[in-house]
Amino acid sequence: MIELVGDLGSGKTTFVRGLARGFGSPNRVASPTFTLSRVYESGDRAMHHFDFYRLHEPGHITDELADVLDDKQNVVVIEWADIVREVLPARRLRIMFEHAPEGRRLTFRYPESLRYLMEAVH
Repeated sequence: MIELVGDLGSGKTTFVRGLARGFGSPNRVASPTFTLSRVYESGDRAMHHFDFYRLHEPGHITDELADVLDDKQNVVVIEWADIVREVLPARRLRIMFEHAPEGRRLTFRYPESLRYLMEAVH
């Protein structure tokens, strides 16, 4: 599970485009701001992209999200996750996006149990 944190226009959806491409999805990535979620498939795996910017009450979406999170074949990426924080696993990668003079600055936070993900990137 990947949580993306940042202001509007900070690059979160652009990041998801690159992530979906690396995941092997041939689909065009668009922001799910108005639909709440989109699914990008690659083989027998799925990447679920949620955007809760316009969500004011979590309602039934917490049940859907919990189901998606339970399937270990899924990659789950969430923008604006504060409203569903109670169903998010503690074991998640959190990426913070900030505007910086040189472009964008990304800060990664993760529990020790996910350190292998970051070591694989280097």
